[in-house]
Amino acid sequence: MGVGKLIANNKKARHDYFIEETYEAGMVLTGTEVKSIRAGKVNLKESYAQIDDGEMFVHQMHISPYEQGNIFNVDPIRTRKLLLHKKEISKLIGYTTLEGLTLVPLKIYLNPRGLVKVEIAVAKGKKLYDKRQDIAKKDAQRRIEQEFRGKQKSH
Repeated sequence: MGVGKLIANNKKARHDYFIEETYEAGMVLTGTEVKSIRAGKVNLKESYAQIDDGEMFVHQMHISPYEQGNIFNVDPIRTRKLLLHKKEISKLIGYTTLEGLTLVPLKIYLNPRGLVKVEIAVAKGKKLYDKRQDIAKKDAQRRIEQEFRGKQKSH
């Protein structure tokens, strides 16, 4: 996956889920939505992906209306179709139905050809104790780095 320019990142997803696998998907958008995305006016925080009738859609992704868009602007949190190969969708159906995993958008970016792409993750929800464990690890790592920096300055 050749990631070009990163537009939006869903940091909350990596905190709330174990990421099993990722997929790159195109998105069906209007012209004003593409312009808003290029301007960075998109939020992935509450978004999720779902498969309906063999097609994948992203829900609750907020794309702010384009300022010069007037009549061409659409609902900022409308459901948008994602473009994946049929084989990938059938594999994802298996993940979500049999294994109880969810589909979460991780990031939106422009690929090197300038097309808007979404990275979708097959994810497993973390329990509260998993989140606490991750926070403890990050705190410990931060303390180690601070100690290391402190020792380097004193020499």
